[in-house]
Amino acid sequence: MCTGKCSRCIAISLYPLVLISIICNIVLFFPGGDVKYAKDRHITQEVKYMGGLVGGGLMVLVPAIYIQLTGEQGCCGNRCGMFFSIAFAAEGVVGALYSFIVAVLGLDNGPLCYAGGSWTTPFKNSNPPYLTDYKLWGECSEPKNVVQFNTGLFITLVVTSCLQVLLCAIQMINGLIGCLCGGCNKKEQA
Repeated sequence: MCTGKCSRCIAISLYPLVLISIICNIVLFFPGGDVKYAKDRHITQEVKYMGGLVGGGLMVLVPAIYIQLTGEQGCCGNRCGMFFSIAFAAEGVVGALYSFIVAVLGLDNGPLCYAGGSWTTPFKNSNPPYLTDYKLWGECSEPKNVVQFNTGLFITLVVTSCLQVLLCAIQMINGLIGCLCGGCNKKEQA
């Protein structure tokens, strides 16, 4: 596969991952599908960092668009275009890593919930970890099922950001090959 076709495949693969990241981050603002928690500022701190919206979303979307445009410029684009695709892919790696770190912190600290008569993060620094002890999840009385809600969405962000890092790293290698070796100048047969 020539470097241009590889670039297009990578870009097309990044678009749904960007969409998933953005949607997950937006949904995290509404635990239980209720707006009142966002209005009352009872949202998990890591959600406010917007790792999925900014990191895995916008910071990966811009490179995806550029990578696709590089792949559209003939079989391999030009060497300069491939060189710049390395820098854009590196930006995508940084954004995806930001999303990954925020999601891991969200999983590690647990959700903000009403427990023990106040709004707190009862699982922060918990030993043993709350993720493996389902009995602890009952400590959060409000929002309903917030532990499952946050856990599912943050795990989705972790997986999505790992795939984004992998695809952007592949594009960095692909761009380097396209920059150093040039294009695959196959002559079309009529």
